[in-house]
Amino acid sequence: MLSHLSIRDVVLVKRLELEFQNGFSVLTGETGAGKSILLDALGLTTGARAEARLVRNGAERANVSAIFDLCEDHAVRHQLSEQGVETAGEPVILRRVLNADGRSRAFANDQAISIGLLKDVGAQLVEVHGQFDNQRLMRPESHRMLLDSFAGASDLIDGVRAAYTGWRDVMTRRATAIADAANTQRDEDFLRFAVQEMADLAPQPGEEVELSNKRKMMMHSEKLAQALADAQRQLSGENNVDQGLQRTLRALEQLRTYADEKFDDVIARFEAAHNEVLEGMGQLDRLSTQIMLEPEELEAAEERLFALRAVARKHQVRVDDLSDLKDEFERRLGSVEDSAQRLAVLEHEERKARDAFIEAAKRIREVRTNAGMALDQAVDLELAELKLKHARFHTYLAPLKEADWNEYGMDRVAFLVATNPDSAPGPINKIASGGELARFMLALKAVLAAADPVPTLVFDEADAGLGGAVAAAVGDRLARLATGSQVLVVTHSPQVAAKGDHHWRVSKSEIATVDQADERVWTTVEPLDSASRQDEIARMLAGAHVTDEARAAADRLLAGGNS
Repeated sequence: MLSHLSIRDVVLVKRLELEFQNGFSVLTGETGAGKSILLDALGLTTGARAEARLVRNGAERANVSAIFDLCEDHAVRHQLSEQGVETAGEPVILRRVLNADGRSRAFANDQAISIGLLKDVGAQLVEVHGQFDNQRLMRPESHRMLLDSFAGASDLIDGVRAAYTGWRDVMTRRATAIADAANTQRDEDFLRFAVQEMADLAPQPGEEVELSNKRKMMMHSEKLAQALADAQRQLSGENNVDQGLQRTLRALEQLRTYADEKFDDVIARFEAAHNEVLEGMGQLDRLSTQIMLEPEELEAAEERLFALRAVARKHQVRVDDLSDLKDEFERRLGSVEDSAQRLAVLEHEERKARDAFIEAAKRIREVRTNAGMALDQAVDLELAELKLKHARFHTYLAPLKEADWNEYGMDRVAFLVATNPDSAPGPINKIASGGELARFMLALKAVLAAADPVPTLVFDEADAGLGGAVAAAVGDRLARLATGSQVLVVTHSPQVAAKGDHHWRVSKSEIATVDQADERVWTTVEPLDSASRQDEIARMLAGAHVTDEARAAADRLLAGGNS
């Protein structure tokens, strides 16, 4: 609930501290006293549009804060916590600073927040009902949510949402599969040709480099052969390396006889060198044989290399990637052959998911239908008590086109009213007059209070244009509403004011400045005791001149209000 409102430099309010209590609080005062200023100030703290006109003349800025006492698991605390504002164990304090140029800043528990977040949070804490305001109960988009809350259908809604999400997921997968199959089928001839072409070619990883090196070698085979021959002559000519090493080893073996192990290391080195020379000479012989290739081999290597590169260019890949590309083409070609079966499976899944959604939506429709009838009866009873016994309230459920089905089901929900027995129901804001509208709103709010758990409700002259028994009935309903919520009412009706648990009088006061040069008019708010309250209600009954009869009438109203 709202426990404290602090106002600085708002229009005619210089400094004001208001302490609020639970229950039914009324604010009264002469027209122009500044009651609307208090609501404007409260609106600033809950995200209402900031206007430079609200800053007191001569002040640099207006500063308004509101303190709310909330349970620890309230949704607002969780929402603020997600934005880095911790409120655990503390009241929630919303503050708005409005500069004279119209710019404003918002704070929650002294941490800066966005105006958007302030508005979202404020909508969950305070709901203002005015005679001509466009409230949530007046907006068709909110009717479905309110009906579901009234029906206690949160679990069913979760089921509908899950079924709808599952259905949409299958629909998306099937649409993707259909598009893929269409693209693949369009390319089927190309895929078959490409797969066959690469199957005939049979590319191998690393083959391009191998063929390129082989081609280079064969193109220079004569030069290579001449070089090899020169190398072999050097090794096997007059200075035969093999024979020289053999002679060296024999001489060293003789030395070993006289020098024990001193020559073992050098002998091992020469033996290794001899072995390496023999291996090298063998490799030269083998290379000489390999480079002596026929011209047909060069032609075949070039033809193979150029064929690989041509296919790679056609598909815009590297030669080494042709093998992977062939696998991909085979997969896509296989998908053409499997697409019919896959699409049949997805079609079956989609049909099952759609049926599951329809079944869940039918269950919530049945609950809504029953809840709608109960709501109609409850509101009609309230309307009768509010002297609208001929008025009728109707919860309208209309099936949506399949294209408009959504996560909440297959229904459109609208609250309709008829003010006369013979008239057709229509939208509340188009059918009801100003006075009727206020009573329709109050009747709805009284019935839906538990389903719309905003802790603080403000009614700004919701009783305008009403008097006598009707005003008394409005006061009764507001008092009953205050048993479950904090209700603040700005009223000119003595019948309503008498029903309040707490009474505030808003008035203008002329206060002299320090130098007594002039006087300024400020709005003040005064809590009333029993005697002062009697005087205020008597004034509301009698006008400027309060009579004994007016005081007696005020006593009777107060006695009835407290009975």
